[in-house]
Amino acid sequence: MMGSGKTTVGNALAKQLGRTFIDTDAEIEKDTGMTISQIFQTRGEPYFRKLESEKIASLPSGGLVISLGGGAFENPETREILLTNSTVIYLKASPETLAQRLNNSTDRPLADKLPELLQHREPNYAKARITIDTTDKSPDNIVKEITCKLMLK
Repeated sequence: MMGSGKTTVGNALAKQLGRTFIDTDAEIEKDTGMTISQIFQTRGEPYFRKLESEKIASLPSGGLVISLGGGAFENPETREILLTNSTVIYLKASPETLAQRLNNSTDRPLADKLPELLQHREPNYAKARITIDTTDKSPDNIVKEITCKLMLK
């Protein structure tokens, strides 16, 4: 979910593991020359989700730490690819923490729908192999927790 720390933690985890980090939203912005908000405003969410699905499908399998957009895991085909070929980690935070982290965010097109999105997406997020609660934790502590759980898998 947006505000959970995907980009910050993903980047730190990739460095810790000596892997390449890819943020699919940043890649889409680079490919289109538009921000995610601009894509939503001018082309709509379905167009963005199509780009997102194509970007994820185009990534090589293995050796990457990937930060997905909060809605990417809602696509059944994308979810199946990720669950089959990856270790999916759900960075979970309380609704209050997410709202606080997103406070005054103008570049998150769906931030105003946070409670509904979280309720709708939670059943799919719960399918992740590892869930880490990021509420009140530093990125370093979250990375340590992830690496410990990865060693146990």
